[in-house]
Amino acid sequence: MLLQRLLPLPDPVGLGRTVVTVDDPNDPRVAAFVGLRDRELRAVDGQFVAESDILIDRAVLAGFRPIAVMIDATRTEPLPAVLADSVNVYGASPDLLRRITGLAVHRGSLGLFERHPQMSVAEVLQGARRVVVLGGVMNPTNLGVIFRSAAAFGMDGVLMDVDCTDPLYRRASRVSMGTVYGFPHATIPRLPEGLSVLREAGFVTVALTPDDDAESLDDLHFARTDRVAIILGSEGPGLSNETMAAADHRVRIPISPGVDSLNVAAAAAVALYALSRR
Repeated sequence: MLLQRLLPLPDPVGLGRTVVTVDDPNDPRVAAFVGLRDRELRAVDGQFVAESDILIDRAVLAGFRPIAVMIDATRTEPLPAVLADSVNVYGASPDLLRRITGLAVHRGSLGLFERHPQMSVAEVLQGARRVVVLGGVMNPTNLGVIFRSAAAFGMDGVLMDVDCTDPLYRRASRVSMGTVYGFPHATIPRLPEGLSVLREAGFVTVALTPDDDAESLDDLHFARTDRVAIILGSEGPGLSNETMAAADHRVRIPISPGVDSLNVAAAAAVALYALSRR
């Protein structure tokens, strides 16, 4: 799996490069780091921020081009070995770093990267047998956990409708431990319309719901050759009635009485584990 390819990190090396000291939060060279406004970085400059050495390393290994890195000027640990010597490295005092980034915790380094075009739906589905489909998952923590679970349990890709948050947003990528950088994913139209591409590709669609009248996950079985898509909705509202009606199966996870449902990220992990064992 791709995650296994990304996990081994190269041996670190010494700083071995010039670090430009920044003493003014208004320095234009670090303007993109100020406030870490994910939406503005995406819309205006086509960029994103990776937080920590591990995420910087995995973003580079996934093919993203680093533009600049900001570190604590008192840092003595080596920088990630994958960073080319041409990448600008800026150092600031811990206090100034907090003022520049707006963060009390910055995990030692911040990497600014250039986005590249997202994969097409056809590219994600080519050869895929097990995919995750997300509708309206706006919480970046939930999205990051779902990506991490999808990779851990052998899924082949993630399709997100237009109402989902951006997987490259800082919190989503951090929670996923960088899985979002290299895991196949694409955007589809808003559900239920977005399911049409899956039907055309021959996928069996399985909508997760806490409804008592839905099939139990325990009773759901598929052949290894079946193409299966697990569909999850946003925290709270879940999937719309129209989306559930458009799915081939409505499935619930058996849980103890008195608990109405699971968090969407937890539900995804349980369902994907079960699917991987079927």
